[in-house]
Amino acid sequence: MLKGLLRLAPIASLLVMLCSIAHAEDGRRLFTGTLGKMPILMELETSSAEHISGRYFYQKYRKDLVLSGIKDGETLVLDEGELYDETAPRPKIHLNIEPHRLFGDWSNGQGKTLKIELVEAKPPAIPADTLPYLAKLHDTEPYEYLRLQGLKLKQGKTETFNGYSLQWWSEPQTKLTMFEVISGYTPEARDRINQRLMERMWREVVAYYGCLAGGSDTSSIQTITPLLITPSLISANVETEARCGGPHPDYTESPINLDAQTGKFLTLDDVLWVGQGKPLHYEELNDEQSPDTREAYSEYRTKEFAPWLVGQLHKLHPDQIPGSDENCAYGEEDRWPFPTWYFTEKGIKLGPYFSHAEAPCAYVEWNVLPYNLIKQHPGGVALQLP
Repeated sequence: MLKGLLRLAPIASLLVMLCSIAHAEDGRRLFTGTLGKMPILMELETSSAEHISGRYFYQKYRKDLVLSGIKDGETLVLDEGELYDETAPRPKIHLNIEPHRLFGDWSNGQGKTLKIELVEAKPPAIPADTLPYLAKLHDTEPYEYLRLQGLKLKQGKTETFNGYSLQWWSEPQTKLTMFEVISGYTPEARDRINQRLMERMWREVVAYYGCLAGGSDTSSIQTITPLLITPSLISANVETEARCGGPHPDYTESPINLDAQTGKFLTLDDVLWVGQGKPLHYEELNDEQSPDTREAYSEYRTKEFAPWLVGQLHKLHPDQIPGSDENCAYGEEDRWPFPTWYFTEKGIKLGPYFSHAEAPCAYVEWNVLPYNLIKQHPGGVALQLP
């Protein structure tokens, strides 16, 4: 299965004419070529001559270098890198403009100059069995799609979890990992499940490089832990420690919760619904949902779900829910409208929201809603819960 999903051509072979319609509409243009002898990919936003912006990466490293500058006649004058110290010289790029072509030079301000040759490009045709996520990336974010060219997953250990065999994979450059399920479901169900898991894998790779664009002092470390696998569901926690340009690292949880029969991602409202009428289904990563759906979702979570949840936590954990004058204030409703969540053997574990400065408050072990309570308030998807 993986071979079909990851059949991507190297950037070096993409010196073909190309421009994405999606990019043309918002002013972004994509170029491929060389800086010195190194293959690069460059994206430029050129709709305003006074405010040219962009980024590029060397194929070997795939890490973004930020560009900003102006258009001076038929020449682009660009500075490379973020402006943290106005006294420190930044590399300069001068590019002459021709139809579907840019050429010029890069200089570091210390006497080193390299030639740049670029042609406008569009992504190549994709294989029919490409992951839907990668196919969408190809059409909407070709720069990110081409960044993934040539990346291959390395096969890791096989383990048994909850009676299901898991095959682990890693991406060597980013050191990100993901598992596939290789036994315990029908072949069709496994294909659907593994497609979603690999989608998440490549989303994390894209996010990793997005983090590295934050500057020189950036890093991202991730841990994935399977939590519960049953005939009905798959749940795993994804914990990330990332430093993406700010003064302090961010610690986040972003769990994976799947309907094992359909392979679809589950929202909390698919599992637990305490509102009136038909349960909503709102996916935060789905940008095709209407503003009305988003507004209804926010209204429900804020005015119905959060008050109900705080009331349940008071009943279930009276010693753990202090008043609003305590340091962590778990009893405040604004901590709970949009919690992180995942399945455990005993129930659904919920993670409250806290600001970056209050991050230690977010890590608690007691906030589990038992399945006997959840079954009294079923969501929009029929699941066989433990």
